[in-house]
Amino acid sequence: MQITFHVPPIPIKQFSLDNGLRVVLNEDHSVPVVSVAVYYDVGSRNEREGRTGFAHLFEHMMFQGSENVPKAAHFQYISNAGGTMNGTTSSERTNYFETLPANQLPLALWLESDRMRSLAVTQENLDNQREAVKEEKRLRYDNQPYVNGFLRLFEMSFKNPANAHSTIGSMEDLDAATVEDIRGFFRIYYAPNNAVLAIAGDFDEGETRNLIEKYFATIPSQPQPPPVDVDEPNEVAERQDLFRDKLAPVPAFALGWKIPPRRMAEFYALSLASHLLFEGESARLYQKLVKGEESVVQIQGGIDERRGPSGLFIVVIPKPDREPHQIRDAIFDEIHQLATAGPSAEEMEKLRNNLFNAAARSRQSSLYRAQQLAEFALYDDDPELFNTDLQNFLDVTTDQIREAVAQYLDTDNRVLLDIVPAPQEVPPAAPHEPADPDQPTSPLPQIEPPEPAPEQSPLARAGQAAVESNEPH
Repeated sequence: MQITFHVPPIPIKQFSLDNGLRVVLNEDHSVPVVSVAVYYDVGSRNEREGRTGFAHLFEHMMFQGSENVPKAAHFQYISNAGGTMNGTTSSERTNYFETLPANQLPLALWLESDRMRSLAVTQENLDNQREAVKEEKRLRYDNQPYVNGFLRLFEMSFKNPANAHSTIGSMEDLDAATVEDIRGFFRIYYAPNNAVLAIAGDFDEGETRNLIEKYFATIPSQPQPPPVDVDEPNEVAERQDLFRDKLAPVPAFALGWKIPPRRMAEFYALSLASHLLFEGESARLYQKLVKGEESVVQIQGGIDERRGPSGLFIVVIPKPDREPHQIRDAIFDEIHQLATAGPSAEEMEKLRNNLFNAAARSRQSSLYRAQQLAEFALYDDDPELFNTDLQNFLDVTTDQIREAVAQYLDTDNRVLLDIVPAPQEVPPAAPHEPADPDQPTSPLPQIEPPEPAPEQSPLARAGQAAVESNEPH
């Protein structure tokens, strides 16, 4: 007997202010909390060569105070009101979000509007946040195994610089940035006509509309930002490379494929194929390489979802006694099997059940609803996709998965990055005075045992390099 699932739609209201700010509302009184998400249409894709890292830098700058909010007080206001908050940067957008008790919605709207209107873009703030970004890079990239190697995947996959450079950007570019550069960036991209405000949770629509009008309506709009060219040829930029990592305890390798943009039919099919290949312990590659052959310490993958050409990646840490090329052949063989025979009926049913389960669980979070509504409004100008996009996944057929895998994954048009431990550099011995010829015989050298390897592989952290996410700044 086949069970029929139904995920009820959520109520969605949307409107725009005269200054171009798009607003999306989801009123739900089941829990007395409210979430606010502000999405700006600016990410690393908007940065020009020689000025990379600006979008991520601004994620830091937005917490450095505005006309009525002192430096770092945004955190204090939200925390004192019993709320949580953060911001993230990706290739596609920069977002800021809060979840608070329902009666604190005016506070969140005031805070977001004040920094949209009057962020303190000063030389002092630029200098200290530039150093904060450098410290973040040192901690999360330069002093973590594998991470800087994984950033090479984007450079190897994409030929267009708008797609190829990392979100963290170049420290040299940040050093060269002037406060005039930063003010211009804020004026162009942090305007109401380049943003979406989404609110989900326990609020009154009439009162909320009045608050939005009060706080946001008088923020002036700006000329539209320059268009972004993210076009890519079909071929990857570089098929193979070797990265020597001085922090890597053991070798690893990564595979990458260039795939179509989000919301294309092939993208939906490849998203489901990725679940079959490497999502969870029942996935094909986990069962084959971890449970079956026991040839890898860890395997994981993911899709870098973009409005332009996107990427699918698999990262593997082999066991020390296994040959990486044999593991790669096993991965390619499993991909070929999926490209020729397609998924089984049992796998399709499992995908369907997982889709319904994920949709039902995620909708319970007001923050998830606010963020997804903002994303669909920003990327697609259609927040109603929150209610309808599930069907696009459910409509994917076995043949569509098989054909998409055959076209985009079962091919030599892919990236292979080998990451190997770099030899440790030994500093030259310092000069010293000649030894006393009458000194006693020196003792035998003592050899310390090596430190035990960490129980958990750093791969899980390293795989998150595609999107920056920051703790309170």
